Amino acid sequence: MKILPTEFDGQSIRRVYDEDTETWWFSVVDIIQVLTESANARDYWFQMKRRVKLEEGAQLSTFCRQLKLPAADGRQRLTDVATAESLLRIVQSVPSPKAEPIKLWLAKVGYERMQEMADPALSLDRARQTWQQHGRSEKWIQQRMTGQETRNKLTDYWSAHDIQAGREFAILTNIIHQEWAGVSVKEHK
Repeated sequence: MKILPTEFDGQSIRRVYDEDTETWWFSVVDIIQVLTESANARDYWFQMKRRVKLEEGAQLSTFCRQLKLPAADGRQRLTDVATAESLLRIVQSVPSPKAEPIKLWLAKVGYERMQEMADPALSLDRARQTWQQHGRSEKWIQQRMTGQETRNKLTDYWSAHDIQAGREFAILTNIIHQEWAGVSVKEHK
């Protein structure tokens, strides 16, 4: 695992990248510090876990795991960390003005995804808009969408011939990617 700190709002956030699972883990206390500007984010996190358990019956610590991260004194200490998905759940429980924009964004994204479930064409439109915002050409976008459709047909074919999704799909996808790009999917990411 690689420790790769980042910054948000001028404050340091410790994060770790697990190469095996390709997952980012973020220090919960650091996120709490940014959102609450609390003098003691550790105590705030402890009290918040207790409050949520009493009020909602949920245990926020079940969304976390502990990893050793460098502390202010330079020592490696066990720290609660969470994935981006788990952090979104934790942020919902933070009564802070700084958390409100994130909560509003979550509500907006949730509503948009519900609309896309009712009309899947909306998700294609969103993908096209996102690629345009990233500066991709119409030709690139069309090739990407065609490539995705081809991959879907290929995975359907694999499924029809008893190739199991998961590990076997990953192996075949990696072979195709390596032939196309000259590097494995993992190296490309």
